[in-house]
Amino acid sequence: MDHFLYRDGQLFAEDVPVAEIAAAVGTPVYIYSTATLLRHYRLFDEALSWGPHLVCYAMKAASNQAILKTLAEAGAGMDVVSGGEYARAKAAGVPGERIVFSGVGKTREEIRTALEGGIRQFNIESEPEMRVISEVAASMGVIAPVTVRVNPDVDAKTHAKIATGKSENKFGIPIARAREVYAEAARLPGLKVIGIDVHIGSQLTDLEPFAMAYRKVAELTETLRGDGHEISRLDLGGGLGIPYTRSNEAPPLPLEYGAMIERELGHLGCEIEIEPGRLIAGNAGILVSRVIYLKEGEGRNFLILDAAMNDLIRPAMYEAHHDIVPVSEAAPGVEQQPFDVVGPVCESGDTFARARDLAPLAPDDLVAFRSAGAYGAVMASEYNTRALIPEVLVKDDQFAVIRPRPSFDDIINRDSLPEWL
Repeated sequence: MDHFLYRDGQLFAEDVPVAEIAAAVGTPVYIYSTATLLRHYRLFDEALSWGPHLVCYAMKAASNQAILKTLAEAGAGMDVVSGGEYARAKAAGVPGERIVFSGVGKTREEIRTALEGGIRQFNIESEPEMRVISEVAASMGVIAPVTVRVNPDVDAKTHAKIATGKSENKFGIPIARAREVYAEAARLPGLKVIGIDVHIGSQLTDLEPFAMAYRKVAELTETLRGDGHEISRLDLGGGLGIPYTRSNEAPPLPLEYGAMIERELGHLGCEIEIEPGRLIAGNAGILVSRVIYLKEGEGRNFLILDAAMNDLIRPAMYEAHHDIVPVSEAAPGVEQQPFDVVGPVCESGDTFARARDLAPLAPDDLVAFRSAGAYGAVMASEYNTRALIPEVLVKDDQFAVIRPRPSFDDIINRDSLPEWL
């Protein structure tokens, strides 16, 4: 569910007409709903209410300060994967004890910064990283709380570019080697082992791959406890998918996910962490764009928009589907026509949809890409010297620009010329 609905033929974001925002801010523009962000966070929080837990929002999905502060004030922790994300989380007022540091390439500087500013735990991805974390912590005279990310070799049955739990993926330590790695972690002077971490991929629409991985984690927990390790926390990652199409096939609900976790892991008495990103932010955001031209091609028609692949790269990168709807609702019974929906960037890959059936549109009409809140603005670029597009947050009948559109002067003046020019 989201809070982008039609009223009297016009698309609204909560209680604000989308066309009003587009007129005030310009297009393209990302629009987020506070009510949807909070609803989705609370669904996860309630799904784990059977035991001690923390829902850590995966910031890589959408990391604007206003989004982070909205979720942090509701009680969310944060899952960060870089020093920059750690700094963002701290700037949004998230205390260190609610920040989990993931990612395969943590640098010494990032590790030191997190230890100085406070950290809930590091999720260790490799033995060399484990040794570096210990070395940095010991040099500071502190102890770093850690989990080890194990790779359970489970096929998440998701897109190859967002699968993370198979043996050929770069993430984690093979679960078969976990005992020896945990034994070394226990010997290192700067570490305190507190749990196990696992994450098998993103946009999963079936609970069975999760359950398969969690059964392996449950077995490993018992084994490691038998070896004398304190395993009090299980970090289960994120990955639950969202419906990108308005079909009858919906991914499992957070409540079903939470019940499955209780069945598979509840008997262990561990604190549970999960790190959802897409399901919290995805349907909480739309991308609004304006039609520039309708172009007749050889055997196909093109709808050319002012948004492009640099604004929303998911279709070009993942062949991802986003529903595209008119901001002014089409009259009932209007015949649809197939269009290739494209942007103005000088790349054939700048294509959002091929042969997509849409109601007739005209230049200056507005369209909205649904489910664009996750991996939209955060993956945007200034390719073709196109300005990063503004972000807007709506709450009830109010809206605010939470990232303005830079001018071309802002972009160009970031460059500096060498003295010989």
